[in-house]
Amino acid sequence: MTTARLATRGPARREALLDELVDVFLTEGFATFTLDELARRLHCSKSTLYAVAGSKEQLVVAAVRRFFARATLAVESRAAEPTDAGERLHAYLLAVSDQLRPAGPAFFADLAAFPPAAEVYARNTRTAARRVQQLVSDGVDAGTVRPVHASFVGAAVAEVMAAIHSGEITAATGLDDAAAYAELADLVVAGLRRP
Repeated sequence: MTTARLATRGPARREALLDELVDVFLTEGFATFTLDELARRLHCSKSTLYAVAGSKEQLVVAAVRRFFARATLAVESRAAEPTDAGERLHAYLLAVSDQLRPAGPAFFADLAAFPPAAEVYARNTRTAARRVQQLVSDGVDAGTVRPVHASFVGAAVAEVMAAIHSGEITAATGLDDAAAYAELADLVVAGLRRP
C-alpha cells in the first residue's frame, strides 16, 4: 500500500468511526461505555480509537462535535430551500428538531453530565439562537414576517433554546428536545405571521 493511499484512508477511516460513534452515542448514550466495549462494537482495535482521540473523554467530545457539525450542515441546507424568509425560519427550526430526533434520553443525560460535551451543545445552541435572530431580521426586512423587534425575538428564542438545552423544558412539559424544537418552530412562526 502506498503512503498516499494510507494518508487518504486514515482520515476517511477516522470520519467513518466518528460517524459510527455518533450513531451509537445518540441511541445509547456514552457514559457507560469503556474503550474496550467501543472497540468491540465498532469492530476495530483500541489503538484505532486512540488514533481518533487520545482518551475516551476526547473521543466523546470528538463524536459530539461531529454530530453537531453534521446537524448544522443539514439544518442550513434545509433552511436554504425556501425562497420566503419567513419560511426559512420555520424550515430552520424544524430542521433542528429533525436533527435532534435520533438522540435518545441517555444521550441527553450523558451530555448534561459531562461538561466538555455539554459546552459543545451550549455553543451550538448559542449559534442557532443567533441564526434565528438573523432569519427574523431577514424576514422583517423582506416584509414576509410582521414587523417585530428582531433582537427581542432572537433573545426570547435563545432563552427557550437554553431551557431546552438545560432540560428545563423536558422537566416542565415532558417533551424531548426534538419535540420542543418542533413546538418552538410552530410558536415562533405563528407569532411572526403577517395578519
